[in-house]
Amino acid sequence: MTTARIGDITIEYDVHGPGDGEAIVLLMGLGMQMIAWREDLLALLADEGFRVIRMDNRDVGMSSKTSGPPPRRQHVVGALVHRRLTRPDYTLENMASDVAGLLDALQVPAAHVVGASMGGMIAQELAIGWPGRVLSLCSIMSNTGDKRHGALDPSLLPALRRTMFAPPPTSRAARVERTVEIFRVISGPHFAEDDIRRLAEASADRSDDVVGPTRQLIALNASPDRTRRLRQVRVPTLVVHGLRDRLVTPSGGIATTRAVNNSRLVMFPDMAHDLPTPRLPEIAEEIVRNARRASTAR
Repeated sequence: MTTARIGDITIEYDVHGPGDGEAIVLLMGLGMQMIAWREDLLALLADEGFRVIRMDNRDVGMSSKTSGPPPRRQHVVGALVHRRLTRPDYTLENMASDVAGLLDALQVPAAHVVGASMGGMIAQELAIGWPGRVLSLCSIMSNTGDKRHGALDPSLLPALRRTMFAPPPTSRAARVERTVEIFRVISGPHFAEDDIRRLAEASADRSDDVVGPTRQLIALNASPDRTRRLRQVRVPTLVVHGLRDRLVTPSGGIATTRAVNNSRLVMFPDMAHDLPTPRLPEIAEEIVRNARRASTAR
């Protein structure tokens, strides 16, 4: 793994696949490190000739952490209530700028961009604000920022209060258990506890920061609705969503598809807010198909 200097911050990344292949950038979601992108998915994309780039978003993993005191509880609550009540350290647009900066550092003129959950939102911002840097767009289990679509299923709230919205854990063991429990809550029928526990342990070993995800949550909620601006996107776009997703409900994927002209929607009946192992070959196939559309269009 390697670090790139992007303005005032550093971004940790790694690269898989042939050095001369077209680049695919993978962007993970809220509080998740780049290692959450499964090695088997990387291999499937690399085997198709792509140069696959993963990165830790700012404030997670081994990328830079924002300095200063942690956000106060009222700021977190305010961010959840209304955008006007937020006090973010940065926005999703700033996080998209980090991606553009990494492409500059790697001397990659343009890439296929794939984002999951919050990563999908960052990918959308990149396609909007840096259209020349995006060859194709894939938004997975994400939404447009329109609060009416993709909203949290209220049935999930009690479990999230015990996990994601609870006070940060204070030990490595507690951080691991918290991660496993969150995945148990948001995942679908293919939840594999052993795999998630290994991911949680590896993540805890890479970083012990527990404040970064809160800053990211505030950034997410402070960022404006992208629906109108997404109509400017002209690159081939794939939207993937799970019909069992209760964290970002399926209407978020539908709204994204409607916002981007000529985009394609793929929905899996056994997928929730996760990347289920049995579906990874199909997800990889769809990403490759969408990228090939970009190559054909040029």
